[in-house]
Amino acid sequence: MLPAFALFVLTLTTQDSALKAASETLNERAYLAHIEVLASDAYEGRAPGSAGEAMTVDHLTQAFQKARLRPGNPNGTFVQDVPLVGFKTKAEGTIQVGATAFPLNSNSDWVPVSRRQAETVKVDGSELVFVGYGVVAPEYGWDDYKDADVRGKTIVMLINDPAVPDPVDPSRLDASMFKGVAMTYYGRWTYKYEIASEKGAAAALIIHETGPAGYPYEVVAGSWGRENFDVPSADGNARRVALEGWLSNEKARELLKACGQDLDALKKAAVKRDFRPVALGAKAGFVAHNTMREVQSKNVIAKVEGTDPKVKDEVVIYTAHWDHLGRDETLTGDQIFNGAADNASGTAAVLEIARAFANLNPAPRRTMLFLCVTAEEKGLLGSKYYAAHPLYPLEKTLAVINMDVMNTWGKTRDVVSVGFGNSTLDDLFVAAAKGQGRTVGPDAEPEKGMFYRSDHFEFAKQGVPALNAKGGMDYIGKPSGYGKQKRDEYTQKDYHKPSDQVKPDWDLSGAIEDIKLLMEVGHKVAQGDKFPEWKEGAEFKARREAALSKVAR
Repeated sequence: MLPAFALFVLTLTTQDSALKAASETLNERAYLAHIEVLASDAYEGRAPGSAGEAMTVDHLTQAFQKARLRPGNPNGTFVQDVPLVGFKTKAEGTIQVGATAFPLNSNSDWVPVSRRQAETVKVDGSELVFVGYGVVAPEYGWDDYKDADVRGKTIVMLINDPAVPDPVDPSRLDASMFKGVAMTYYGRWTYKYEIASEKGAAAALIIHETGPAGYPYEVVAGSWGRENFDVPSADGNARRVALEGWLSNEKARELLKACGQDLDALKKAAVKRDFRPVALGAKAGFVAHNTMREVQSKNVIAKVEGTDPKVKDEVVIYTAHWDHLGRDETLTGDQIFNGAADNASGTAAVLEIARAFANLNPAPRRTMLFLCVTAEEKGLLGSKYYAAHPLYPLEKTLAVINMDVMNTWGKTRDVVSVGFGNSTLDDLFVAAAKGQGRTVGPDAEPEKGMFYRSDHFEFAKQGVPALNAKGGMDYIGKPSGYGKQKRDEYTQKDYHKPSDQVKPDWDLSGAIEDIKLLMEVGHKVAQGDKFPEWKEGAEFKARREAALSKVAR
């Protein structure tokens, strides 16, 4: 009989060998085949509640079945029903400044929606107030509202976090305030509308700026100017701010000038703690008409069951969103938002990792879940619904590994962890990357708040450690700056546009390398002897510790 230590080493070697063999079944041809199907015109952009959704769910289910995975829903199916309300808002708005009326033209001047589940929503004679960044952050001693009463008023605010300058070097941001350059949740539009609702505002308008927002104004118009979705609420979102919207930067400047204000001067004032809301001396009137329908959308889920009876009820989840923006019949020319990179590429990655795990012998100790969620493009709704109605307890969910827009331009010397340093998952990620001769770095654009913009965030909010991986920037065999060039080209030309299609010059070798890397990280978590943890300073640490302490008791 082998000594215990020798048996342990042999077991590890066997597991590593089995993992390597399973990961070697990952290949560009099979991966691309899934992307080509999901991003084809036949799927019409994979909008929730469309014929494209039915085709997508069918393809994912068949792929899981063909790979011999088990149904992920404990009810014996591959789907989790996600009830949604679909709504399309048509709104008219006018800002009255003295005797002058400024009508707002939809899409060019503003992009409005009402998330109240009502056919008609009105805001009449509402005073306009500029509230800076619209942030209340006690941990930073920050309150943009002070003691101002904004109930029934229309608030106008800036996107992103307060850009507080470093007191020593004003050319830089103060790293002790709102994480400096990196966006916090306070900078996201979702937070800004949430706090506006909490404060009782009638309407909330965000002034768009491409840099701080992280995307051009056309992305907002293209996404919000069509059918949107929400999870049904008992009160029909009656407590939600009646009208939410984005103002184009040009229109905002025009309106503020008419009010005797200057946008740049207001922005300068808004980065100071002593900023107070500014009454603009104008009134707003809005009428929003919603066309609504009930939609039964679906998350698709499969599993490879764990082999260790002691921990097989604990899970590791791989996630990606299967949806995109559907079809816009108002466009001339190409009307289909195929979403090849965003996010057929991530969904195909989940399918391929699932297939590889199904071929792994022995299977991991813990259960591996493969979750393709709906309505990410409409506000992370599929993952939000799962996190609120988990099929497996979140306190027994060790980690979520999310894939959203994979690398399509070749192999890199590096790979990115968005939110690098948040959890011990990054330690496993670094070690696995080292085995490939690669390095792990943080997001090159932390100011865009990417950690808060994909499905892992809904799990993180509930305390589950999350890894959101992105392709690297240092491409092998390419000139310096190639990675930034391709990233910027995608953002400007393809992101949330019909042109996000499979390109003839794609090189998926880098994506396959990244997928192998993420498979190894998930396997290490599933085989480990302890749960991943949030690190000190992570905003989700307390939530996780509270949840696990309840289980321990």
